Amino acid sequence: MGEWFTREIADAGRLRLFCFLLAFIAAFLFIRFSVRMIRRQARWWPGNVTPGGRHIHHVVFGLVLMCVGGVGGLAITNDSSGWAAAAAAVFGVGAALVLDEFALVLHLQDVYWSEQGRLSVEVVFITIALCGLMLVGLRPLGVDDSAGDGVWGIAGALLFNLCVAVIALLKGKVWTGVIGLFIGLVAIVGAIRLARPDSPWARRRYAEGSRKERRARKRERRYRLPVQRLGDRLSDLIAGRPSIKS
Repeated sequence: MGEWFTREIADAGRLRLFCFLLAFIAAFLFIRFSVRMIRRQARWWPGNVTPGGRHIHHVVFGLVLMCVGGVGGLAITNDSSGWAAAAAAVFGVGAALVLDEFALVLHLQDVYWSEQGRLSVEVVFITIALCGLMLVGLRPLGVDDSAGDGVWGIAGALLFNLCVAVIALLKGKVWTGVIGLFIGLVAIVGAIRLARPDSPWARRRYAEGSRKERRARKRERRYRLPVQRLGDRLSDLIAGRPSIKS
């Protein structure tokens, strides 16, 4: 295990990313455990931070930690030092606290335990997936694959990969588009296949009642909704079930 860590993480220049991801996951699990205990009004748990009666959301602490970790990381020149790893970990903790309240920041209101609050959990999962892909050596938009093709070849490959990934995202296929940034074939498949019915692409290009619109809704009911229900159960298990009231 030690040899693998040295070869694949430390020697490959991924130590800071590894520490960031580890701290990010640990902080997310901790803060979700904390808010669930607060929600249950567990007497043995400290509860919210409310100096002077004002509830301080943990996104505030996350912003401070991101500033400390980010500036500290910029100031450290040795990427493989323990200080660099520590700064990355601090940044990871801060990022987890901020993204855990992403929906609150987006809506500028406390939607943490509503259905809208599920967005925060989805953003956290996407972040973990992206960091995991980079940790195993994948690079966005196929940079490594086109490195030897000259400037125009690299620019063309990057532009093509970016375009198909954006099309997949516009078709409402978030996971396909995000993973497609690293694995071009996934983005191509997402860009070619039918869009989700309520996506920006479908609203502009699929007329109401058209054959494509009917097919899109049929596919949504048959394939997408069962997957979404499974994802919601996983989210509830890890992050807690939202309140019925949105």
